[in-house]
Amino acid sequence: MSDLHIRCATSDDLDAVLAFWKVAAEGTSISDDRDGVERLVARDPEALILAEYDGELVGTVIAGFDGWRCHLYRLAVHPDRRRLGIGSALLAAAEERFVRLGGRRGDAMVLKRNETAHHAWRAAGYTPEEHWRRWVKPLGE
Repeated sequence: MSDLHIRCATSDDLDAVLAFWKVAAEGTSISDDRDGVERLVARDPEALILAEYDGELVGTVIAGFDGWRCHLYRLAVHPDRRRLGIGSALLAAAEERFVRLGGRRGDAMVLKRNETAHHAWRAAGYTPEEHWRRWVKPLGE
């Protein structure tokens, strides 16, 4: 896809990103709303990376870096555009960002039931660490 354009999101993109995730992303989180994504972009303007083809949003990834660890979230490609290298291009951009910031290992949160995603992550060189379990607590409730 030679016309694929990878760029960082701006606040003008947020409504389109949220709508895109409803079509292309599996599952939701408590922060998958306008306020949550707006805070992400305000705090770290390079974290939300978009893929566009002919001006159409076709993929996203969040490449969060806290100064110590590199976290990948919301790798999503439009269902009609999968298996064209968009996910690989997004991960390459995220990994380049991490290396530039001094990161040494990327990790991704992937739903256990999302077998399609498991294949994509393995193809990109990521492996699951089954001995870890995610613990969560909603804050401010």
